[in-house]
Amino acid sequence: MVYRFRVILDTAEDVFRDIEILKTDTLEDLHNSIVQAFGFDGTEMASFYLSDDEWTQGEEIHQFDMSGGDDSIRLMNETALDSVLSEDQTKLLYVYDFFNMWTFMVELAQIAEIEEGRDYPNLMFVHGQIPSNAPDKEFKAEEDPAADENFNDDFDVDDYDSFSFDENWN
Repeated sequence: MVYRFRVILDTAEDVFRDIEILKTDTLEDLHNSIVQAFGFDGTEMASFYLSDDEWTQGEEIHQFDMSGGDDSIRLMNETALDSVLSEDQTKLLYVYDFFNMWTFMVELAQIAEIEEGRDYPNLMFVHGQIPSNAPDKEFKAEEDPAADENFNDDFDVDDYDSFSFDENWN
């Protein structure tokens, strides 16, 4: 079987690539296909993230093992596509180059039969030009109660007498 993906760059303009790849290939194979399809040089680190229907970032699947022996992490080269994707689980997030944060939405669009004489992975369709710089990202923290102008925790930073330690403790 073949997985057909639409890989969409998270930008205002429509920039996407349609890629087909064998369902038994790994996420590393998909990573390499995305890098080639978008014209990156492949020298930057990347990760996939499991995602739900609202594109919420879930579990990370790493390109390299930099955990120092943590056996609980998943690696791209050890993770087959069909072990994380199915007709029910169709979405992944892909981040390439953690300094520039090229972010892509990867969606399994179709599961098809292998076509004789076709090489896989296969770049099926190209739409739009990738910008010269990664699109800006707006990162939002969880709601911070201290950011609320009405927040009052009754803590006086100038009231040193109420501290429960000697001010010269070190």
